[in-house]
Amino acid sequence: MISSMTGYGSASRQVSLGGGVVADLQVECRAVNSRFLDLGFRLPDECRGAEPALREMASQSLSRGKVEFRAAWRVNANAAGAAKANPHALGALNADRLDALYTLQEKAQAAFPKADALRIVDILRWPGIVSEPRGEEEGWITATVEAGRAALAALMDSRQAEGKALVGVLTAITSKMRDIVGVIEPKVPGYVSQYQEKLTERLSEALASQEQSRDGAELMERIRQEVVLYAVRIDIAEEFARLKTHLQAVDKALAGNGPVGKRLDFLMQELGREANTLGSKSVSEECTQAALELKLLIEQLREQVQNLE
Repeated sequence: MISSMTGYGSASRQVSLGGGVVADLQVECRAVNSRFLDLGFRLPDECRGAEPALREMASQSLSRGKVEFRAAWRVNANAAGAAKANPHALGALNADRLDALYTLQEKAQAAFPKADALRIVDILRWPGIVSEPRGEEEGWITATVEAGRAALAALMDSRQAEGKALVGVLTAITSKMRDIVGVIEPKVPGYVSQYQEKLTERLSEALASQEQSRDGAELMERIRQEVVLYAVRIDIAEEFARLKTHLQAVDKALAGNGPVGKRLDFLMQELGREANTLGSKSVSEECTQAALELKLLIEQLREQVQNLE
C-alpha cells in the first residue's frame, strides 16, 4: 500500500531487574516528512545496545521520512511487594556516599544553622546514594528490540492508513482537473478560429484604405500566412494531450504499491509546466481562468504529495 511519511507507534515490554523486580520499558517510534530516510535514537544507557538492530529494521521497512525511536523505563508498581520480601530488591545504599553526604550536611548546617536537615526522600534521590538493580544487558537489548519491532509495525500501520486517506484526496483533485480539461478542450479549436478570423479582419480593414496594387496583394498574402502560423503556435492541443497523459500517470502511481513520493514529485513538475504553457497560449478569458484553476489544483496536489513516502 501507499504510505504517508508521518505516523506514530508505541509498544512496551518488561525487563527483569533481579530480586523479583521488573521494569516497564516503553519504546515509541515517530515519523515526519523528510526527503530521505533520517533515523534518530533517544535511548537510555540500558537500551543502547539495541540501536544497531533497530536501525537495520527501520532501514529495511522504510525508505523516506525522519524517524525517531525513543525509549524510557520505570520500575513496575508491583515491585513494592517484592521490596517487602527482599529489602535489597529496589537497590542498596552506598555507605561511602551516604557518609560523605552526612559530612557535607554537617558542614552546611554549621555555616547555616537555621537550614533544615535533608529529608529521607532527598537523601534517597541524591546521585549515587542508592545503587539500583539494572538487570542483564542481554535482557535489555532483547526487550528493546521486541518493543521497537512492535512500535515500528504500529508506525507503518498508521502511515498506511494516512496514505490511504491521502490517495483519496489526491484522486479527488485529479478528477477536478479532468473536469476542467473536459470542459475547455472541445472549445479550444473554436477559440483559435475566432481569434484567427478577428485578426484577419482587422488586418484587412487596415489595408482597405491602401491601393490594391501588386505589392499590396503580396503583403496581404504574407500577413495571412503569418496569421496561420500564429494560430498554429497558439494551438494547445498538444498541451492538453500531455496534461491528460500526466494525469493518467498520477492515477497509475496512486493505484500501485510501495514508495511513490519521488515519482509524483516529478509528475507535479510536469503538470505545472503544461499548465503554465496553457496560460501563456490562452486566447480567451475562459482558457485563462481554466489555466489558473489548474495551477491552483496542481499546487494542492504538490502539497499533499510531500506527505507521501
